[in-house]
Amino acid sequence: MQRFFAFLSRAGLDSFLLLMIGVVVLAWRFPEAASKESPIDLRLIGNIGVVFIFFFYGLKLDPSKLLSQLGHWRMHLLIQSSTFIIFPLIILGCRSLFYTPDWDLLWVGAFYLAAVPSTVSASVVMVSIAGGNIPAAIFNASVSSLIGIVLTPVWMNLFVSSDSLSAGDLTNVILNLCFQILLPVAAGIALHGKLGFLPIQFKNQLRYIDQAIILLIVFRAFSDSFLNNMFDGYAARELFLLAGFVLLLFFTILGVMQILALRMGLSREDRITVIFCGSKKSMIQGVVMGQILFPDAAAFAIVLLPLMLYHALQLFAGSILAQRMARTRSYPY
Repeated sequence: MQRFFAFLSRAGLDSFLLLMIGVVVLAWRFPEAASKESPIDLRLIGNIGVVFIFFFYGLKLDPSKLLSQLGHWRMHLLIQSSTFIIFPLIILGCRSLFYTPDWDLLWVGAFYLAAVPSTVSASVVMVSIAGGNIPAAIFNASVSSLIGIVLTPVWMNLFVSSDSLSAGDLTNVILNLCFQILLPVAAGIALHGKLGFLPIQFKNQLRYIDQAIILLIVFRAFSDSFLNNMFDGYAARELFLLAGFVLLLFFTILGVMQILALRMGLSREDRITVIFCGSKKSMIQGVVMGQILFPDAAAFAIVLLPLMLYHALQLFAGSILAQRMARTRSYPY
């Protein structure tokens, strides 16, 4: 049992997923805690927390190490193309075949999943387990977070109709994302030389704070949804179908990344990095950006469902694959 839990922990499958499920249950049981009448302004706390998260994220980044990765441009281009081009195009193709008006918000959520940046921690952990290019994984996950500030709202603005959800004026959305994400990251990078020891020294404490902030935002979104009876039109069967679709999407992306990386003649270490960084999506970025893109918190909880499912499935399936790669160095990837 200890080995099993150690395996889950190395893959990022610790208490966070269970806490996220627990937060959704709490939101269902006590939705009024996040209502406008509540004495605690959860949105303000969440916004302040987001700035905190990305400032310390910037502190972790060593500018010299990031610059040293610029020579691997072919690999970086493939990973970023997967994150911001291949993913959305797959969802658009599926939508044209399977879309129904009853699933409108879930389709918005599926497209939002496809448009958000790659995750940092899960990508780096799995690349490390599998024996891939760790500096390249850090570089691509970091660059993806910054590119997403522009490309994610652009994708959503182009393909999400105003009657589904109002993401607001594109310029204002990007400016808000810059204030909440880009500026704190830039400030952190600028202070890396003086304060870069802090994220290392307080690694565990910062991880708990980050998770608490994300859980708070998720709680607020789902509380609003339950208060407004947003889930009344969805049955368990539909959620199982959504989970199956999300799992199929993950393995489709893995297959596409494998084929393209082999065609480009990348080394084994770089192919591993392409497969994991190109297939991951960031729960943190999705929650943070979604607050701004979808100001209707009640609807945002439903939009967030595909990303939450993908987050869980990418960790389970990705960790198994990473362990297999680590055990078998002759693995075809």
